[in-house]
Amino acid sequence: MKRWRKYAITLIISVLVILVFFGLPLPRYIEEPGSAEPLNQFVKVDGQTDQNKGNYMLVTVGIMQATPFRWLKAKFEPFQDILTQQELMGNEDDETYDQIQTYYMQNSINNAIAQAFKAAKKSYQVKFRGIYVMDVLKQSSVFNQIKVGDTITAIDGHQFDNNQGFIDYLKSKKLGTSVKLTYQHANQTQQTTAKIIKLPQTKQNGIGITLTDRTTIETKIPVKIDAGEIGGPSAGMMFSLQIYEQLTQQKLRHGRNIAGTGTIDVNGNVGAIGGIDKKVVAADRAGATLFFAPDDPVTKAIKKIDPTYVNNYHTALAAAKKIGTKMKIVPVKKFSDVITYLKNHPN
Repeated sequence: MKRWRKYAITLIISVLVILVFFGLPLPRYIEEPGSAEPLNQFVKVDGQTDQNKGNYMLVTVGIMQATPFRWLKAKFEPFQDILTQQELMGNEDDETYDQIQTYYMQNSINNAIAQAFKAAKKSYQVKFRGIYVMDVLKQSSVFNQIKVGDTITAIDGHQFDNNQGFIDYLKSKKLGTSVKLTYQHANQTQQTTAKIIKLPQTKQNGIGITLTDRTTIETKIPVKIDAGEIGGPSAGMMFSLQIYEQLTQQKLRHGRNIAGTGTIDVNGNVGAIGGIDKKVVAADRAGATLFFAPDDPVTKAIKKIDPTYVNNYHTALAAAKKIGTKMKIVPVKKFSDVITYLKNHPN
């Protein structure tokens, strides 16, 4: 009986150790290569799905909470980074982080549609809907009222065409005075008052809210994009490409699997993103033969902040060399660069 008791205790301890090693969540996150998803499953143009051979691919970075096993594994495997919650989410909690990522994705989709229609010479209209709330300072008088994700539509009854109009109006107000905010929360219109404070970083007058434009796109040819749970702005350029091909029916990919990444802005500029080395790995695993990478400028200001900074294109090149892929890495600065390359390189 003593022997069996000893075996039982040993077994229980072993099981507990295994459970802890493989299952105990740590206050760390692992960033690793994600997936490369065919974009035609997310995009419909004029009610139609792209059925042509090959795929344009949306590439993701995988994020998972670390366990002791995953943490140890990441220490020795390439293309795996260990991040703190601060490094991953900043000062936001999970819900707020997800809300902001959803906004970035929607804004990316709007810009993608606009750029695709502009390049295809199809009519579209950008509608300004108000100001999206990105953050609320604790010093703000509306800290517990207005939330990240709300949309401010008017101040003192005045409406503006962009967030700069809101900012300029608030800067003109005296410290301690109040303004009336009209805003949308959970699809309901509400009102509140906010006091003018001195903003800690800019030292200008404001109400302590970080703002950005909220817009929608109206088109005669309907476009529907459903990215599911994928968030962030990095798919913008590839969404533009998928929409453009369906609008023009040019069949630019010629049966190839083509991946890429990069934000897209209102002027068609392709912007840098994070984790591009991991996206190169994911695209290669999915069989992509081309990968478009943002060739973002490395300015003196960037070098001053981070002397070791390497731009997206050269980071992607280094990753491709490390894994020995035959996938071609193509640098792009604007959406027009993507279209020009595909037209001039059908193979």
